[in-house]
Amino acid sequence: MASPTDRSYTKTHEWIKVEGDIATLGLTRHAVDQLTDVTFVEMKKPGTVFAAGSAIGEVESVKTTSDVYAPVAGAILEINSSAVSDPSLLNSDPFGAGWLLKIKISDPAGLSACVDGPTYDAEFAH
Repeated sequence: MASPTDRSYTKTHEWIKVEGDIATLGLTRHAVDQLTDVTFVEMKKPGTVFAAGSAIGEVESVKTTSDVYAPVAGAILEINSSAVSDPSLLNSDPFGAGWLLKIKISDPAGLSACVDGPTYDAEFAH
């Protein structure tokens, strides 16, 4: 399945959809497939301020635990409580109902390291 083209992607397999100075962040389908069945989601609390590249949460699966990294600097506005209480949403709908958190962007410079969907699929999702 091709990655949606309305967002950007990181080498660490997160997607980010920016609308103004607010971004929604989640894991890519490739990341979820590599993790297998996601069983636990934990994100830092709303209000947490972080730098681009910081670990802002983690997901656990039957295979491993993986950090979630912020591609931009900012503060956590909202955590997807549905995904925290039902981690299977990441498995079934990582680009929709399985989003992880919303960020208030303080410095968008990290977006320059992100790639578009076709580039992500060709270079990183294999």
